[in-house]
Amino acid sequence: MTAARPGRRPRRARTVTATLAAMMLATELLVVLLVFLALLGLGTLPAAVALGGGGALVVLIAVAAALSSRRIGIVLGWIAQIVLLSTFALDFAVGLVGLIFAGIWTYSMIVGRRIDRRTA
Repeated sequence: MTAARPGRRPRRARTVTATLAAMMLATELLVVLLVFLALLGLGTLPAAVALGGGGALVVLIAVAAALSSRRIGIVLGWIAQIVLLSTFALDFAVGLVGLIFAGIWTYSMIVGRRIDRRTA
């Protein structure tokens, strides 16, 4: 039983693309955080690279997930996928994780846009 406040615009409906992007990026955020902590613990990477690079990537993914209902959030999501794919240079296993997430991201964007076009 909530009444609309005067002077406030009604919230616009979230698209399927934005919903899929937010869910995918939230999952990716957790996995990337755990992967870089594992690399730090195994000593595969120097602490500065693991904490700095992993932290920067986690922040990028978090910002992209928060802005997923806007075009800039989707663009940041694509940038995060490219950065995660470039981790093949650091470690092959992490690069495979990046490849899997890039594939899921691409599929989600294609299917989400297709569904959004049908409902529009």
